[in-house]
Amino acid sequence: MIKENTKVGISLLLLGVGLGVAALFLVIFTELAEEVMENEMRRFDGSIINYFKAIDHPYLDTAMILITELGSVWFLTMLSVATVLVLGIKYKDKWGILFFLLAVGVGGLLTKMLKQLYERGRPSINPEIDAVGYSFPSGHSMGSLIFYGFIMYLVMRGNGRAAFKRLSIVFLGIVVLLIGSSRVYLGAHFPSDVLAGYIAGTIWLILCLIALEWIQWQSKSDVRPVHSIRNMLASMWNAIRKRFPANK
Repeated sequence: MIKENTKVGISLLLLGVGLGVAALFLVIFTELAEEVMENEMRRFDGSIINYFKAIDHPYLDTAMILITELGSVWFLTMLSVATVLVLGIKYKDKWGILFFLLAVGVGGLLTKMLKQLYERGRPSINPEIDAVGYSFPSGHSMGSLIFYGFIMYLVMRGNGRAAFKRLSIVFLGIVVLLIGSSRVYLGAHFPSDVLAGYIAGTIWLILCLIALEWIQWQSKSDVRPVHSIRNMLASMWNAIRKRFPANK
């Protein structure tokens, strides 16, 4: 019973931490969106945009165009198909597939909904680099963080060597940051759009991973969450009653 309660306690602690982080990021996103709508991010956006203008170069233009494609819908769709095939054929991970598709698919819908909600215009319109429609939050930034973030999770959960995991996470993290930077460099987004995309993507990714971990624990572990939580609460109540017996 003690061992079971310990497992449940640790899992609930991690669940609480995850939800707490998601809630914190939600507050940050809300504050950022309010600042954007009140046009309070001009100085922040302008300083970063001016920096990228100062380092403008034809070779860097080409590199940024290639990098921005790493977060495009068509590219992430191809990688998503490959990811689903690997999870299904090699690992037989049905829950992983379900929540991966949920994270990526619903994440895309959330991006569109947020864009329609805030209706912020872009710095410039350029269909060649997907710079069309509303600007806030950045779809490339949000989509890439969700997709590559989920891949980071799969790598961490895998059986690879620790050094490989660390290198993979660092590499994918750099890719996500470069994609966001490319959107600002190419004039497709304001920096605050990119920041908002990262924040919104983090919120949705955390919620999806929490749900995935919970369901996998419930389906694979001999410890049943609801039953175990009830037992843990009963044990705590009995301990309190013994410590503070009712007056007769």
